[in-house]
Amino acid sequence: MNAAGHPHHHHDGEHHDHHHGAPGTLPRLLAALSLTVAFAAVEAGAGWWSGSLALLADAGHMATDSLSLALAGLAAWLAARPASPRHSYGLQRSEVLMGLANAVLMLALIVALAVAAVGRLLAPQPVQGEVVSVVAVIGLLVNIVVAWMLARGEQNFNTRGALLHVVGDLLGSVAALVAGLVISLTGWTPIDPILTLTIAVLILGSTLRLLFDATNTLMEGVPRHLSLEAVGRVIASRPHVRSVHDLHLWTVSSRQVALSAHLVIDDLGYWEEVLVDLDETLRALGIDHLTLQPVSLNRRVKWVKRAPPLPGPPLQ
Repeated sequence: MNAAGHPHHHHDGEHHDHHHGAPGTLPRLLAALSLTVAFAAVEAGAGWWSGSLALLADAGHMATDSLSLALAGLAAWLAARPASPRHSYGLQRSEVLMGLANAVLMLALIVALAVAAVGRLLAPQPVQGEVVSVVAVIGLLVNIVVAWMLARGEQNFNTRGALLHVVGDLLGSVAALVAGLVISLTGWTPIDPILTLTIAVLILGSTLRLLFDATNTLMEGVPRHLSLEAVGRVIASRPHVRSVHDLHLWTVSSRQVALSAHLVIDDLGYWEEVLVDLDETLRALGIDHLTLQPVSLNRRVKWVKRAPPLPGPPLQ
């Protein structure tokens, strides 16, 4: 623990513990990018030749995946850069920006797929089911490999965005395979745009969740798994802490949650003991960057009141 008291009007207690991008993230992203680019070209050609919207949609999805993975690789490289006088937290939030960009790309793709599918339902076109089935099987295998590579690594906004694209691709390959088989066996071509619409709806929920999480982080919102009131009550219930005010809780990146607060304590002589206790308590909640400022009980402001301990676990 690196928490200590420093004179600054009151005594400041700070805990700094910066983490950077996992070194294994970038190679996985680059390998996934290579596979995705190669098969996207194959699938686009096959989709155009066979007349399958499902294949063309999946190829377009994989093309956006290639951009997504390239952005994710750039973000992983930036997030691994050390802190500097200009960026004291480093460039960890680059992963959040790329996650947001990926979510926006996914929304645009979902709209494009829906529009194309509705057009095909209104004006059906012939589709070569056998070609669609063969290419879809190959695409399914490629997407399973890429998803496995990304799922094995660290999960952050960056890799979540990339994995979301790949899972959408995997579902697209399944849809194309089913469409190819149905068309080959029955000749019913509307199955192609219907399954395309189904996939668009399935990936919409995950896309919106990623969009919300990335936006909440950029707006320095309280992490979804924590409650500001509950964390405040936990702090106020610790030994020698009478109350807490000016409490702020936010996400720096998917690997770091920060907290700052002013504490009213019994006596400044207990400050080191309070710091050690709160460091352990808040780390257990996933809060690993603390900035705490003590106020002696005799100097507390009148409106600060001791908050009663919250019954039950602090997490909602």
